[in-house]
Amino acid sequence: MQAIVLVGGFGTRLRPLTLSVPKPLLPVVHVSILERLMNTLAAGGVTDAVLSLGFKPQPFLDAFPDNICGGVRLSYAVEDSPLDTAGAIGFAARHAEIDETFIVANGDVICDLDVAALVAFHRSHGGQGTLHLTPVEDASQFGVVETDDNGKVQRFVEKPKPGETTSHQISAGTYVLEPSTLKRMPGDAPLSIERVTFPDMAEAGELFAMSTDDYWIDAGRPDTYIRANLDWVSRGKAGGAEAVHPTAVVAPNARIVDSIVGASVRVGPNALVKASVLLPGAIIGASTRVVDSVVMGEVKDHAKLHGCLIGSEGVVGFGEQLIDARVPSPDAST
Repeated sequence: MQAIVLVGGFGTRLRPLTLSVPKPLLPVVHVSILERLMNTLAAGGVTDAVLSLGFKPQPFLDAFPDNICGGVRLSYAVEDSPLDTAGAIGFAARHAEIDETFIVANGDVICDLDVAALVAFHRSHGGQGTLHLTPVEDASQFGVVETDDNGKVQRFVEKPKPGETTSHQISAGTYVLEPSTLKRMPGDAPLSIERVTFPDMAEAGELFAMSTDDYWIDAGRPDTYIRANLDWVSRGKAGGAEAVHPTAVVAPNARIVDSIVGASVRVGPNALVKASVLLPGAIIGASTRVVDSVVMGEVKDHAKLHGCLIGSEGVVGFGEQLIDARVPSPDAST
């Protein structure tokens, strides 16, 4: 089975981290988000995937020089200009010459979805498309999906107000589609699958949805990216992988609390790293305090960070105290 994986976003919410590393290539416990996703797709029967790229294809080519990721064969569809979701799917499907049932997945989602079960549900209901849904406590920040008792999608409600819907189900970013849906997605101009294609399919009675209560997280925000890393360890999904990479050098009296320390990271004496992710090559100085943060660059001695993102070129000076800061500033880097 073939899949289209949407990895063409700009990763704005995770800047400045994504100025040097595309969001899907950021690691979750030493393995990229994309590879985690590919492992899930492969377990569900996917053998080939086309990565839909809007820009910066080279990092993906460098990351997978043999064009294999998680046991899945890769190809690439690179857009000349942004096509939005449905446009990107249509473009990538034609590039890969897809002519049978296929899967679409957002490249920043980590979940325990049984992809084979989603495909089986899709085939048993005879629709043109099937969404994977997941429940959320506060539906007001999402696009909610309403279905009937048979799973047929009735309507979409964007960021519902109190009393507007009783549904707490949102699209979880994985779909099964028939090649006939491509007539709705020409792939030659920007088009949104969420705002245009899916509502049109629902109105025509062609769209179904399957809800599961499996683990699911959109790792595309600073807080959820950190949580995805910590969850992977706490849920016992890391296997033999340690939270602290074996090539990291951590001073004996440094404290690493509920955090992930990547390859070749250095952590100095008396440092405290709590609820944070130190990405490969990061340098944490002596007597520093790093809390609820993600660090790629360098934090010098006696600095204190809370809720910060430090990019690969970022340097936090001696004794600096930063809260909810991004270094370097994403605006200054664009």
